[in-house]
Amino acid sequence: MATLGSTGLYGAKRTQAMLAVALSVLLSVLDYAVANVALPTIARDLHASSSQSIWVINAYQLASLSMLLPLASIGARIGFARMCRIGIGVFLVASICCALSHSLLQIALARALQGVGGASIMSVNIALIRFIYPHNELGKGIALNGLVIGTGVALGPTVGSIVLSFATWPWIFWINLPLGLAALGLASAALPITPQSENKIDKVGAVLTALAFSVTVIGADDLVHGGSFGGAAAVLFGVCCWGVLLRYQKGRAEPIMPVDLLGLPEFLVAFLVGTIGFIASNFFIIAMPFTLETLFNRPPTVTGFLITPWAVGVAVMSFTIGKWADRIPASVLSSAGLLLTSFGFVMLWWLPTDASNFDIIWRTGLAGCGFGMFQPPNNRAMMISAPHGREGGASGLLSVARLGGQTLGALFVAAVFRFATHASSLCLLLAACMAFLGASLSASRLLYAGKIR
Repeated sequence: MATLGSTGLYGAKRTQAMLAVALSVLLSVLDYAVANVALPTIARDLHASSSQSIWVINAYQLASLSMLLPLASIGARIGFARMCRIGIGVFLVASICCALSHSLLQIALARALQGVGGASIMSVNIALIRFIYPHNELGKGIALNGLVIGTGVALGPTVGSIVLSFATWPWIFWINLPLGLAALGLASAALPITPQSENKIDKVGAVLTALAFSVTVIGADDLVHGGSFGGAAAVLFGVCCWGVLLRYQKGRAEPIMPVDLLGLPEFLVAFLVGTIGFIASNFFIIAMPFTLETLFNRPPTVTGFLITPWAVGVAVMSFTIGKWADRIPASVLSSAGLLLTSFGFVMLWWLPTDASNFDIIWRTGLAGCGFGMFQPPNNRAMMISAPHGREGGASGLLSVARLGGQTLGALFVAAVFRFATHASSLCLLLAACMAFLGASLSASRLLYAGKIR
């Protein structure tokens, strides 16, 4: 393992460590994007409705969301590098289980296990980057991480379309094995040794946190799909879990649910902006394959290629904006990015059903560029506002903003598909509205120039 310096790593050690983080993140993100494109095909093959099939996405997100903060806390205790390696191993085992699934329940459970592996990776990836890069170059490291995420999302639709053109959907999970093994090997050799917390692992807090997230979301999902008493009872139980958790961890130095960080104005605003941004993105990402197939009459093999410009725009702009994220405040860059995303979604919503592929592509790419412009500055604002020694909690909450937004977005999409007519078109409009709301909240930081960046 690389030796940790007081101001980050340099030279070949930094390159190798960042490559290890990048491969592990790519493994998690690529699979999420590929599975999303294959969702209509999986639904048909497993004889599930469109709203039910979203559990292939929800199971992954729910498990990730529920376990992010407990795993971030455990990672601070056992070491961020070790937690990353454990996550890669779990992810590989779960990928095999996904490929061997023969029912919606089986693949949902396997995807949940995969979500635990993804959470192990994503709960510590930004914390690792904070130790790999010195403070004055942190924006570059976060931007590079954004580039990897964007590349994974960009490759996902294309890879999914190629796989579905030549093979059955289980192969979208088999292809994880070579990438996962490469990531595991490099993570074992190159990730830095980071300071470890001396606090014992809070098992009670971990269980309460997982219950609070999972039961609340499951209950909300049941209500969305027409449930009544059971869903309401689950939501009520989840709220009780939240109350018990917050009371239990009050006064603890390193709480699993770090509400003290949310008490910092600059951290809270960045957290909310990130959550809203990802709600907007999931309105688009989940609904768009159905929109392209049902509204624009595109076959599944073409759908992935038409969504790819979104992720390409995210990747390119995330990398490009990196050098500016350390100089220009998030109140400017993130606000402009989400405003551009909102404009791109509106342009897609206005498209007629006979629109050409080019009309879809450039609008999708424009929205993606805006999203890539928003992420690195906002993520940097969260990390630099966290006190020293709280990297694990800040990294966990950063991922909670992403996965929480995605999970809420998936629930909203399921509700729209269940209760609304012209659901796919409505989702595009709602995506535009949420992106505009995020831009407005981000711009509010201009009122506190010098305090909130």
